[in-house]
Amino acid sequence: MKLPSLYPIIDFSCFAAETDPVSAIVGYAEELIAAGATLIQLRDKSEPGFENNVARRFLSCARELRRVTLDRATLIINDRVDLCLASNADGVHLGQEDLSPAAARRIFDSVESHPISQSLTQLLRERMGHPPVSSEPSGERVGYKKLLIGYSTHNVDQVREADTLPVDYIAIGPVFATGSKVNPDPVVGLEGVQRARRVTVKPLVAIGGITRLNCAQVKDSGADSVAVISDLFESSGKAVADFLRVLG
Repeated sequence: MKLPSLYPIIDFSCFAAETDPVSAIVGYAEELIAAGATLIQLRDKSEPGFENNVARRFLSCARELRRVTLDRATLIINDRVDLCLASNADGVHLGQEDLSPAAARRIFDSVESHPISQSLTQLLRERMGHPPVSSEPSGERVGYKKLLIGYSTHNVDQVREADTLPVDYIAIGPVFATGSKVNPDPVVGLEGVQRARRVTVKPLVAIGGITRLNCAQVKDSGADSVAVISDLFESSGKAVADFLRVLG
């Protein structure tokens, strides 16, 4: 796959204080897409576990984001393969402690090959007002889409292992110090991105403390894409435009 140069991440915790967090997130996503973002990841790190109420909240948000991103931007769900499927998202991003990429790929393959799942996908598209998929290139199933898997790594050994796994892209980080996680992994720096680039040919996403001021250095170190949370939050339309201009 070819990753967009900017990989926005929407963290539910940034909107938890809003009167209607889901509506606020949807409005924020609309601003990102209008400014040129073509991929969005949704994650919820606001609580240590995924109790039923948290999962329902996450799923509700994912479904609303699917509604506004469909045919406009790729939607990736953090951690949860089940919620990725339930929301008809485009893929999942897994961490080192999550379901293994191999297990996720087996689940995705079984869903992608099942005719009922394809019918449900088409029905969802039609109910959202999108035209039916009438034809596909020869040899492909009608309505078929390959679900994506991203995988987080935090050192060169993990990158080397990830390169052998059934993942579509690899994330490396944190590149710089970040406050988006309660217990962040050790900073890898620009040298960590360079080492990661040398051991994999898969698309590489750099994450952690990346801003408009340092993203060019990260790209020059070998990242195909930069994942950003905090530096998109205020004046999001301008921020996206700034990132895209710097990243080229």
